[in-house]
Amino acid sequence: MAEALERIDRLDPELCAFVEVWHAEALERARAVDRQLPLAGLPFAVKGPTGIRSYAAGRLIAAGAVPVGSTAVPGPGTYWQTWGLGAHGRTVNPYRADRTPGGSSAGSAVAVAAGLVPLATGSDGAGSVRIPAAWCGVFGLKTTNGLLPSPDRTGLATAGVLTRRVTDARAALRWVLDGPAEYEAEGAEAAAGSGVPVSATYSPDLGFARTDPAVEAVVRAAVDRLVAAGVVRLDRAPAARVDLLDPREAWLAIRGGAPGAGGDASTGTDVRAENDRRLDAYFARTPLLLTPVTPNRPHGHEGPGPDVYSTALTWAFNLSGHPAASLPAGFTPDGCPVGLQLVAERGSDVALLDVAEAAERALPLIHYGPPRGRIPSS
Repeated sequence: MAEALERIDRLDPELCAFVEVWHAEALERARAVDRQLPLAGLPFAVKGPTGIRSYAAGRLIAAGAVPVGSTAVPGPGTYWQTWGLGAHGRTVNPYRADRTPGGSSAGSAVAVAAGLVPLATGSDGAGSVRIPAAWCGVFGLKTTNGLLPSPDRTGLATAGVLTRRVTDARAALRWVLDGPAEYEAEGAEAAAGSGVPVSATYSPDLGFARTDPAVEAVVRAAVDRLVAAGVVRLDRAPAARVDLLDPREAWLAIRGGAPGAGGDASTGTDVRAENDRRLDAYFARTPLLLTPVTPNRPHGHEGPGPDVYSTALTWAFNLSGHPAASLPAGFTPDGCPVGLQLVAERGSDVALLDVAEAAERALPLIHYGPPRGRIPSS
């Protein structure tokens, strides 16, 4: 704990990952923690000023983990949420200080990426765990909608976790789900991780997004490595193609408090219902869907620019409720981290972690050293 706090004090004035750091409380908890608890003394960060009151944080504390502080989230006055504002200023991407870290779990991703803590909580209403995980080169899990209490009245947001490695996310989920019994029950139907390639489809755009060719090239190369390693088997049949309707208007309508809204006025289509139908048909035959996490690279601190939606490839799964994860896939030529999104059937969170862990082993990444070595090798 002392080492974690020392590292935060030394590096956070530059990274701006934290809103508050609870030095005295963290040290006291670490001294007093029951050493028999499964996560005894593990330092972790919570998302935003209210994160300590979240269900996930409470479960981690009950398992012996110790919260060290609250992490940066977007400040007021902007409609785009892929940035953060910490106690020392705007939160910077640990690989490219001129770019944002993603959001809204911005500080959580930076704190994990820079080795300040091994684990941080997040919440994901449109990609708020997966996007910063992708742009900071860490693992991020969005759980199945309804698996854990939602922090959002619309139900779009679901609890998530950010870690350096998939195995750490697995440990966190195990205890957030009320211990081994519930975890094993949730994963009883999991077939992944058996050494048999998992059938999957890769979509660079879900049928509507405009994906940056440099981002698509990185993710496509990662998918090819997974195929070569026997982790996945791509279904290349035309019938396996995943084409969704752009969920933007449906998400905005529901977020605005109109649960029945979100239709396409030009066609009379209920976008959410139609996408659910297409995804249900897809997952009835194929257990895994692969996409880039974002269609774009991390943008600058002044915003993404007009008509650029970093959420284009993530928010469909907040509407549909499917679990989804971001796994580091590599870097664009200019040194920006890129994430591979893995999506599974509703309730298959444990199976998704099985696949993610196998994929992680098959994707040894070359880390372009961040400025002044902020991220330690591991």
